[in-house]
Amino acid sequence: MRKIDIFDTTLRDGEQAAGINLNTAEKLEIARQLERLGVTIIEAGFPASSPGDFEAVQRIANTVKNSSVTGLARTIMSDIDTSWEALKGAAQPHLHIFIATSPIHMNFKLKKTPDEVVEIAVEAVKHARKKFPLVQWSAEDAFRSDPEFLVRIVNKVIAAGATTINIPDTVGYATPIEYGALFKYLKENVTGIDKVKLSAHCHNDLGMATANTIAAIENGADQVEGTINGIGERAGNVALEEIAVALHIRKDIYGFETDINLQEIKRTSQLVSQLTGVVIQPNKAVVGKNAFAHESGIHQDGMLKNPETYEIITPELIGEKTVPLALGKHSGRHAFKDRAVTMGFELSEEKLNEAFVGFKQLADRKKEITEDDLFVLFTDQQIQNNDTPVYELKNIQVQYSTSNIPTATITAVTPAGAEVNKAATGSGSVEAIFNTLEELVQGKVHILDYRVTSIGKGRDALGEALVNLSYNGQVSTGRDVAQDVLEASAKAYLNAINRQLINADSREMNDVITTI
Repeated sequence: MRKIDIFDTTLRDGEQAAGINLNTAEKLEIARQLERLGVTIIEAGFPASSPGDFEAVQRIANTVKNSSVTGLARTIMSDIDTSWEALKGAAQPHLHIFIATSPIHMNFKLKKTPDEVVEIAVEAVKHARKKFPLVQWSAEDAFRSDPEFLVRIVNKVIAAGATTINIPDTVGYATPIEYGALFKYLKENVTGIDKVKLSAHCHNDLGMATANTIAAIENGADQVEGTINGIGERAGNVALEEIAVALHIRKDIYGFETDINLQEIKRTSQLVSQLTGVVIQPNKAVVGKNAFAHESGIHQDGMLKNPETYEIITPELIGEKTVPLALGKHSGRHAFKDRAVTMGFELSEEKLNEAFVGFKQLADRKKEITEDDLFVLFTDQQIQNNDTPVYELKNIQVQYSTSNIPTATITAVTPAGAEVNKAATGSGSVEAIFNTLEELVQGKVHILDYRVTSIGKGRDALGEALVNLSYNGQVSTGRDVAQDVLEASAKAYLNAINRQLINADSREMNDVITTI
């Protein structure tokens, strides 16, 4: 079977989606999990875009060893040099550079002639190859480019030293037949195309990203690029879990394989959803909560007689646990630590002790501790950074009745270490909490989005709150969990504020927002 390399861009293209704002610790945690998943290449970010992205890419490059780590750069020499400083500690330094090649992009965005674009691309590749052994070159908006011009520029960048050529459908406009035909055309007309990897990168604006990606593989693509859960700009990128499972389940048709560890798909999907705050739609292929649910009586009858009547993918294939978790209020520290290791977490003794305290407090209030509950406890400890002073919620009290104005009273510790009490009213309990917290943080706050979801099932399930807000003109997203959704909401609000305090020196450049 021909092996297809998996290029994951969750941490770069995925993070560019509206409302997603990952810090360095969260990016590192996702990168570690992508390494466990078995992706070939991890695109860790855009080093030249901000000090925060530079630090994240550098830490990931110095940590991950079983996957190649890459960073994105424009065809600007300073971008390439900055990327080298971030990536030179990687096991196999890899750079991803791009320039637009479609008439509309060259004319209106770059304001360059085709000849100028070719010259810029060639010089950038030559400069990158002086430092990087592996250089991927991408033709932004390749699908809407003139095919003959595409052949011309690809010929030039291969001659300049590019090791991978990426042909993106940047705006999700292609159909499978057209996109596959473009790869076939390049394979037949580009000099030296067999000496480089040909890569596919599909967006999902018309809902055809998975079909387009497979069409590219069938017509010569050696690498596919996408994200976990299909997150990304606009309608998102191709979902890598869909590609991996489709190639596995239908290997009788396609005859391709990947190095993806299918058992890690569920955990990876869950982690990305939790840290980005992007809820997975229930009917999402492969990882949606309804992917293995059967409500129709006819379907249920068939499943009882033989699961294969309606189930082409088993939950076990993607690492979905079906055995109840045997942990409760009487469980000891040893069993708790063993469960953390079994679930793939590497916690220090201090963080494990803190997680155990949280577990015991939760066990006193819940009849059953689910694996979802533990996943949240362990993940929060693994990404927690206690070095920076932040706001800490100490107590919250809400007075509410249908005939009175809701009032929230909150006690919190400020970053300066002072304990402060504040109270305010609102038209509802949540608004009262947010109004009180706005007085506490002493800034102009606008709530852009607010959601509460349950983790697990039952009336005693944990509630997870997500708050997307702007604080003094800067947008930030916070999330937190608690058994009481009002407490979770207050914690999520403060989490968003705290993330701004931690990242105050790592603001992203407003003019460096790109999509491939």
